[in-house]
Amino acid sequence: MASSSTWTAKQNKLFENALAIYGHDAPDLWQKLARAVGGKTVEEVKLHYEKLVEDIKQIESGNIPLPPYGKKPGGSKGHNYMDNEKRMRNLRL
Repeated sequence: MASSSTWTAKQNKLFENALAIYGHDAPDLWQKLARAVGGKTVEEVKLHYEKLVEDIKQIESGNIPLPPYGKKPGGSKGHNYMDNEKRMRNLRL
């Protein structure tokens, strides 16, 4: 079955959800992930998983800079995780 090597946001979310459900050491993992995503071959799923693992390694090693959270174009400050955490802490006081 031929399919596109690009992944839609929906396919990626289905992949991530299925991986969370089955775990990385599940029997027949590649077939289960391919079925869950739909429209992808077992080989495409394996390659996608390998890319995900490599991305995680790069992030954890600090090789990929984090985006400038909290800054919006035009200079207005947006909300970020720390803003929300401070807000929740203040609500509990």
